[in-house]
Amino acid sequence: MRKSSGIGVGIFHVLADLPGGDPAIVAKHAEALGFASYWLPEHGIIPQGSCDVYPGKQANEPPPAYIFKIPDPLIGLSRAAATTSEIRLGTGIALVPERNPLLAAIEIASLDHYSGGRFIYGIGAGWNEPECTVMGGDFPHRWTQTKEAIQVMKKFWTGEYVEHHGKYFDFPPSICLPKPTQRPHPPILLGSIGSPNVYRRVAEWGDGWLPFCTDPQEITDGKREIAEYARAAGRHPAALEISAFAPPGMFQTAKDIKALANAGADSVVLWLKDGNQAEMLKQIEMLAHQIF
Repeated sequence: MRKSSGIGVGIFHVLADLPGGDPAIVAKHAEALGFASYWLPEHGIIPQGSCDVYPGKQANEPPPAYIFKIPDPLIGLSRAAATTSEIRLGTGIALVPERNPLLAAIEIASLDHYSGGRFIYGIGAGWNEPECTVMGGDFPHRWTQTKEAIQVMKKFWTGEYVEHHGKYFDFPPSICLPKPTQRPHPPILLGSIGSPNVYRRVAEWGDGWLPFCTDPQEITDGKREIAEYARAAGRHPAALEISAFAPPGMFQTAKDIKALANAGADSVVLWLKDGNQAEMLKQIEMLAHQIF
């Protein structure tokens, strides 16, 4: 696996009564134990009843008896940045249509600047239609909106005066400072759950793929598809990072990680099971013992 990415840990979602711990403490502990990255998710405003339907929900399954309790990931990662020096800091994932890209550009540039160039922008377009809509997203065309939002951010990250006149965003010559430490910008990894369209998007305008992975074969198949699209777009497939997002409880041993690497993953993010801060720290210790 790539030395820059390696094996990371992250939180998928946080239940109402299990706050998941202070990122400043959890990330510092993960770094001390040798993990290469720390990831936080994003869900902003949750309209009432909007979590009653979600990816993978079975017929006649009752609504979940919880609500998401997720602090802003960029603020959480800023706390993590203040107590660490090497571990990379990723959004897993940020919901691009739910944040104004002009504001997102300066927030991300600031985080990358203050962390010394350690930010990874894991992105998605979201699955929760009411949430997306109330936050200003165009849910039926959310990936079109996401693509344009990323174009806007990339323009701002040059540190020069730029303008944009598109379908969703329109502004006169403007500037965003500071620039991100990473040039030309932090890596943008596209998350996905079962969408074949992600392969083309990654190849055409992303820096890598961040799939929710339950079987190493998914990595092999997806990487092959991405390589074909990349070559057609005039890009070198090896320049695109493949980072497997492992569900809680899966791929917990060195053997498991090796299987993902053999399948083509450049890095792995192990989602921690829900719990309080003490439980999170214990999980990280257990994983370090089993993997390193």
